[in-house]
Amino acid sequence: MRADLEIIQDWIPAGSRVLDLGCGNGELLAWLRDHKQVTGYGLEIDADNINECVRKGVNVVEQDLDKGLGNFASNSFDVVVMTQALQAVEYPDRILDEMLRVGRQCIITFPNFGHWRCRWYLARNGRMPVSEFLPYTWYNTPNIHFCTFKDFEELCQERQAQVLDRLAVDHQHRHGWASKLWPNLLGEIGIYRVNSPGLQEHRLAV
Repeated sequence: MRADLEIIQDWIPAGSRVLDLGCGNGELLAWLRDHKQVTGYGLEIDADNINECVRKGVNVVEQDLDKGLGNFASNSFDVVVMTQALQAVEYPDRILDEMLRVGRQCIITFPNFGHWRCRWYLARNGRMPVSEFLPYTWYNTPNIHFCTFKDFEELCQERQAQVLDRLAVDHQHRHGWASKLWPNLLGEIGIYRVNSPGLQEHRLAV
């Protein structure tokens, strides 16, 4: 699996019910089904990815995340996953609200605009960063809502959602002591596990 999905699967307990938003080709759900007896659905909008999910036997629904999750009941999933899509949706706060409504816990990954390379590029060039990590120019990027770790954690606090786990990793999904000390400066990607409001803090058995 992709390196970020390998990290995420560790936080998903066996036998749980999972909703994967923007599931891509269904790689994560197929692996969880085969190795952890997980059930659930993937939401995807790309036709080629949907066909690949069907080929893998993954339950997939063609759905635009910007339209919300009104077709799913509250607390209908143990875990809701969204990888590298928070910055690309029209209303990140609304999709987080919906994730917290339908799932007991949420796992979210996104690029960190507070990373030192972004700060350095802005300070040196006075323009939006363009790099291997952020390969788009400001006018054609699918990423419309960049944020930092602090921004995301403040949003979670506003929603009374508790951050249970956080990994600040580089573009190869490695993490070390430095990124633990200065995550908002040294982390290129954030991987978060968040509790829905009202649920007591606990660690999932994996």
